[in-house]
Amino acid sequence: MRFRELSLSLLLAALLAASTGVLAAQPGSVVPAILAPQAKHKTLDQAIAGLLSHYHYRQAKLDDKLSTIILGAYLEALDFNRLYFLRSDVQGFERKYRIALDDALQGGDLRPAYEIFNLYQQRLAERTAWVSKQLQKPFDFGRDEELELERKNAPWAASSAELDEIWRKRLKNELLALMLVGQKEPEARKTLQSRYESRLKRTLQSNSEDVFQTYMNAVARSFDPHTAYFSPRASENFNIEMRLSLEGIGTVLRMEEEEIKVLELVPGGPADLSKQIKPGDNIIGVAQGDDGPMVDVVGWRLDDVVDLIRGQRGSVVRLQLIPEGGRASGITKTVRLVRDTVKLDKKAAQSEIKTLQANGRSYRIGVITIPTFYSDFAAAQRGDADYRSTTRDVRRLLEQLNREKIDGLLIDLRQNGGGSLAEAVELTGLFIQEGPVVQVRNSRGEVEVEQDPDPSLLYDGPLGVLLDRYSASASEIFAGAIQDYGRGLLIGDPTFGKGTVQTLIDLGRFMPRNDPPAGQLKLTVAKFYRVNGSSTQHKGVMPDISLPSAYDAEEVGESAQPQALPWDEIAPAPYRGSQRLRSLVPELNKLHQQRMDGEPALVALRRTIELAEQVRRQTKVSLLESRRRSERDRQEAELLMRQNELRTALGLPPLKPDQARSEDDKGLPDVLQQESIRIVADLAEMLAAQDRGEALVMSGQ
Repeated sequence: MRFRELSLSLLLAALLAASTGVLAAQPGSVVPAILAPQAKHKTLDQAIAGLLSHYHYRQAKLDDKLSTIILGAYLEALDFNRLYFLRSDVQGFERKYRIALDDALQGGDLRPAYEIFNLYQQRLAERTAWVSKQLQKPFDFGRDEELELERKNAPWAASSAELDEIWRKRLKNELLALMLVGQKEPEARKTLQSRYESRLKRTLQSNSEDVFQTYMNAVARSFDPHTAYFSPRASENFNIEMRLSLEGIGTVLRMEEEEIKVLELVPGGPADLSKQIKPGDNIIGVAQGDDGPMVDVVGWRLDDVVDLIRGQRGSVVRLQLIPEGGRASGITKTVRLVRDTVKLDKKAAQSEIKTLQANGRSYRIGVITIPTFYSDFAAAQRGDADYRSTTRDVRRLLEQLNREKIDGLLIDLRQNGGGSLAEAVELTGLFIQEGPVVQVRNSRGEVEVEQDPDPSLLYDGPLGVLLDRYSASASEIFAGAIQDYGRGLLIGDPTFGKGTVQTLIDLGRFMPRNDPPAGQLKLTVAKFYRVNGSSTQHKGVMPDISLPSAYDAEEVGESAQPQALPWDEIAPAPYRGSQRLRSLVPELNKLHQQRMDGEPALVALRRTIELAEQVRRQTKVSLLESRRRSERDRQEAELLMRQNELRTALGLPPLKPDQARSEDDKGLPDVLQQESIRIVADLAEMLAAQDRGEALVMSGQ
């Protein structure tokens, strides 16, 4: 950088500091470039503000109340754990902008967003310089102290000295975490030095478009969590922020707290098929091939991590993960994956027949697993007679199961995040004679009812639907209709609660002709309602019979999302449901609970889940090395004990200590599905007894 350019940057930094009442950059820190909005951003800003205020389902006005929410969302997007801004910084922003951002948005004034971002970059540069100096100093690992990991609701630091103390403990914790996974202290220091320098470098590579996208997403998500702005780059590859290329590992990712979090697994992808990666896991390292060096990716931009993970089909990538809820323990694991495309036969619905002995007889229960609600729209438009879709595939599987004379059926919708609304409606029609399936209300209050398009009934026998916290959207529509019509039992967890409809708007229509692409706005425009009038939004669909849950409802689901639209009701649609199953639920629950309390595999599974819950609830960690190692060893020993307790109950050989993390789900029978099958068998026996007019006495064994 030439002297004149450097002088200008220093002058601008000084002016910025003066305008916000904060100190200038510390000596030795990098002085970031001052970013400003581009001319096109004013037009885009006004277009997005108009679309949000006029066409979003919430029908919220851009007013002072929303301005406050936007400011909070933007500060959270930049400094989630409150580790960079000082209280005086935030107070300065609030004085100037707390009730002014609404007017600025409508006027196309983006200066507040860029001012805040520029100060954030300055604070990041100052903190990186401080970290670099601190990593040259000794740390007292024999000092008995603790660190609170969760700071998203903590007060902003009142002074630089207070923030220094927070960071001292944070660095000490990060050093300990690296040392606990095998690094010597000098190596761990180098890793952290590289990590923070890389984080600063990537932040300083931010351009005007990056700031605009970050701010516009804060604005959009102040309306609801599913409304979002996609920059031109993100629009070119719609999945680059959240879904990896299908020629990769098949995961949905998001940047969260400076780490890459797995949101969901693409059905049929390498990550899904490995059974070693779960939603909620954090990716902290990526390595190429079987022996390539592990690259620390904490603090990297999401798209840069995506580039590392994606690669040629058939090649190997290794991921270093912190399992969901494991930040406090510091336990990590490494997963080896072979990159591949998602195979349709792995993504498509599949069936099998499970045979079991219960109630003094043998039962044959069909199981259909539906990973997603899919349809090959391109093939359908071409007129292909045999194009693939969820309903077509399930129809074929059901016809085969009917020929096999099954005694009951279980539809497994765990991890099914939704997909085609039309497929959810048509699939429901295979299990009901006729009638409405779901209601859709738009922002004007107009309600459209989606009807079963086929009056035929393909299966009318005993039915269970297995759900978990990640069953969402189209899965909730199907499950809700099955429950409302009294056609089957819902088993498992309350569902995700994603009951909203989005549309994509090309923002290029608001720009001058022949301008470059302008990006897209994903806008929430409608809500789903069950035929009984209840929304699937926020609350989700409640099961009739609950199973032990591996998910924290406070962290996973629509109710955990800021600004989520509320649950509400509308008038029910005219439909004819049955109450026959309702009277059987208490007895079915009683039999299920007897097995939960008495069968070794179910008892062991519940204890394993309880242990995971204890670890997940731990938000404080010891910074005393001896205690930290002892706690880590104790947790690993208890985890191994619980895993082997379950394996013994299932007749499997025990794991060795070094296998506790890498082999946790591989080869294990699906205990929750097995119990769900047993519930369906109980249901079949009770319905048969009702048909015979008998009073039935059953045992849970």
